[in-house]
Amino acid sequence: MTVVSTAASTLLATAPIEVRPASPDDITGMLELISVNVRAGHLLPRTIDEIRATLGDWVVALDAGYVVGIGSLLLMNPSLVEVRSLAVDERYRSAGIGAQIVRTLVEQAKRRQINTIFALTRAVPFFLRLGFTITNKDRFPEKVWRDCVKCPLVTCCDETAVVYDGD
Repeated sequence: MTVVSTAASTLLATAPIEVRPASPDDITGMLELISVNVRAGHLLPRTIDEIRATLGDWVVALDAGYVVGIGSLLLMNPSLVEVRSLAVDERYRSAGIGAQIVRTLVEQAKRRQINTIFALTRAVPFFLRLGFTITNKDRFPEKVWRDCVKCPLVTCCDETAVVYDGD
């Protein structure tokens, strides 16, 4: 268990936030957080079947048992993994939860001996603070052909590629 912070608002529970691997019991909360962020234009949709099939690649942040943050890894090839579906409930933003989720995912990738970790993001300063650097999307053709072709913004993408080369 990783404890990352206390809640950011007096409206929220005061227990520490727990970041841990996702379990089947978390799926409903994960889907709710994804749905909110899809409607806001922050994430691509994920189905319940996609989440179930990749549950071992997800981490969740919990406050008193409620999912308040999520993130996952997607293996692109044996040496490359993507951080994706990173989202934190808007009431918990700026509390360090997103950073702890990314750090946990980076640790997971390293344990799998995958040292190149990337993300496509609009939150470039956030990732730079975590040791990522800006790079060219052309470096990740696997991502372009797997997900970008399905994105409604494919012809006018506003995301920046960032990479963590953690040797």
